[in-house]
Amino acid sequence: MSNNQGQAKGYIYTAQAFVSWGLLAVYWKLLSHVPALEILAHRIFWSFLFVLIFLSVKKKLHLKQIFRNKKSFLTLVVTGLLVGSNWGVYIYGVNAGHIVEASLGYYITPLVNVVLGMIFLKERLSKLQIIALLLAVSAVAYLTIDYGRFPWISIYLAFSFGLYGLLKKKSGVEPMPALAIETMVLTPFALVYIIGGIIDGSGHLFNGTLLTNILFIVAGVVTTLPLYWFAQGTKRIPLTSVGFMQYIAPTIMLLLGIFLYNEGFPIEKQIAFASIWLALVFYSIAVIGKFRKRHKSQ
Repeated sequence: MSNNQGQAKGYIYTAQAFVSWGLLAVYWKLLSHVPALEILAHRIFWSFLFVLIFLSVKKKLHLKQIFRNKKSFLTLVVTGLLVGSNWGVYIYGVNAGHIVEASLGYYITPLVNVVLGMIFLKERLSKLQIIALLLAVSAVAYLTIDYGRFPWISIYLAFSFGLYGLLKKKSGVEPMPALAIETMVLTPFALVYIIGGIIDGSGHLFNGTLLTNILFIVAGVVTTLPLYWFAQGTKRIPLTSVGFMQYIAPTIMLLLGIFLYNEGFPIEKQIAFASIWLALVFYSIAVIGKFRKRHKSQ
């Protein structure tokens, strides 16, 4: 495969991943009659099963090495808790009519990564990055004061996902085996919830429609495949391209929330989003500047 073909394939893989993550809101809306915790339990359990099958088929089910490395394993326990809570808050946000607020969280995530890099990696911020952060903080403060409610869904999604990404890098484990460990850690809790619901009749598995049962099971596929596509894509294309493509998912979420699910987009949110988008312009200029400097020095 030529370099151009490899890059083209990388862009396709990466776009597939972000489009899938953007459209996940539609998937969870199909399960809006089910409590968010029950949906989360099924997402965890079926993801664990699917990723094990996936790794077995690919002949990459080498998890013993991770168990032997105590530091990597403990890091994945923490990232498992972070990603599980992130999934839960996102599912709750979607089915409680807060898709627009959830999209804001994923717009903010790159700016949160800047903060985390400054705190944990001692990275120095450029003037443009400082301006971007001030704009983001102003947008959240404005929403809280003028809209009358702190956008906790946005903030939790942004910080949990940012911390998840930071710790995942430190673990040094490939994405798919890492997901196997993360979901394995959470699966006992998920199973207790699912089995408890079957026993007392409150659960929807086998008590609901055939469509509900299918959606529960396929949740493992829609969780795992985009991660695989993302991992394959990022191997083939520059990280700056990945950085710009990451806005595909929250843009799809925002459009779905406004136009498909009629959540509304009042002036308060329009101003806050405009501030975030302007912050992301400054952030992007800073990223391009750093990339060019690095490229010239090589």
